[in-house]
Amino acid sequence: MLEGYRGKAYELLKNINADIGDLLEIISKGIRIEGILMPSYSKDEKIIVIKMDNGYNIGLSLDNISEIKLLNKLRTGKQVAEEIHINEKKSSEIKIISTGGTIVSKVEYETGAVRPALKTEEILQFLPEISDITSIDAEILFSILSENMKPEYWVKIAEKTKEAFDSGNKGVVIAHGTDTMSYTASALAFSLQSLKGPVVLVGSQRSSDRPSSDSSINLLSSILLAKNAPFGEVVINMHGESSDTYTLAHRGVKVRKMHSSRRDAFQSINDKPLAKVFWREKRVEMLRKDYIEKKDETILDAKFDDRAFLLYYYPGLRTEIIDSLISYSKVRGIIIAGTGLGHTSSDYVELFRKAVKDGIFIGMTTQCLFGRVNMNVYTTGRQLLDAGVVPLEDMLPEVALVKLMWTLAHYQDVESIGKIMRTNLVGEINPRHTMDLYPRWSHE
Repeated sequence: MLEGYRGKAYELLKNINADIGDLLEIISKGIRIEGILMPSYSKDEKIIVIKMDNGYNIGLSLDNISEIKLLNKLRTGKQVAEEIHINEKKSSEIKIISTGGTIVSKVEYETGAVRPALKTEEILQFLPEISDITSIDAEILFSILSENMKPEYWVKIAEKTKEAFDSGNKGVVIAHGTDTMSYTASALAFSLQSLKGPVVLVGSQRSSDRPSSDSSINLLSSILLAKNAPFGEVVINMHGESSDTYTLAHRGVKVRKMHSSRRDAFQSINDKPLAKVFWREKRVEMLRKDYIEKKDETILDAKFDDRAFLLYYYPGLRTEIIDSLISYSKVRGIIIAGTGLGHTSSDYVELFRKAVKDGIFIGMTTQCLFGRVNMNVYTTGRQLLDAGVVPLEDMLPEVALVKLMWTLAHYQDVESIGKIMRTNLVGEINPRHTMDLYPRWSHE
């Protein structure tokens, strides 16, 4: 089936007995180009789309093509999917759960719009190479924008993840929009503290219809990681550099999106990545040995209380705003993103003291991201400690917020909440920092 092709391009491909997924050789303007035939992204009937070895899709016009050959008849995504369904005894090794975003998308030829791929067959058409790596099963759980993610959706994703492992899958890949992916990764890490295999969140900074899209490389490497990684924990896997050599798997509770548009936007904070994935060589290189090992059973504990607040301190923050937050809202816990080693103005000390006495947990993180809080150094920090504000080591503010939501759903009293918040559950607290944990960011 030559999906998307019409007119002259369709006739030419039909004459050489080509199907989507076949390997072609094309001579265009005297240049030999080899690649896999993909569905057409163009309304121009003269355009033929192929995926080159570097992962990019290109469109070639018949006006410039002097020769075209069928080099290898490969199985199409549809044929692979049919084989999976025909052999009912064969279960998938990797489950792909889509929540939205552009990572697994498909161009609608009538409108030019990009929509999420819904079926295993569509994903295999998007990335035929997957069939040479493993067997997959895919479903769309949500089709939402990243900013519309909610705690109740985290619960559903966690439930689907456990279901996937219970049905025999070795790993789970979760397609997610990049903007709030680190929040979801943290939520899954706290909800699934015992895992039978890797849970890999993956996204795309650039949509699949753009020449510089990172969709295919990120997805392919995430499937490789989900199948071959030795750990049983939640990670985010994205481009590790501005080019296309490898991706990096970051621990889900120690990673942040650090750039709005770069393909290598994600970075481990106060931590090292767990693994490097070389997608061309189909190889996973572990960078650390202190990963969480796989367990015999996946245990689900997905409960969240969203009566938590992330307070970003700034000079001039009005005391009545904090008083209103504490006195009139239903908030049960506050995470402060404080300055430096963990500070706010001393004007708020008594307000925080009252809040803690009223049963509201207050935890301190730092806006600096790199480094950790130390509230014993300066007078204001010691005053905040005396008022009952709890230092949260090197936890990222958003990770601390998600952990607090999870903790509030399990504990009622401030003392118990504080104890859990300072306990390292899934690697969210790094007890020791070395110089090699500090920024690797380079502005190219």
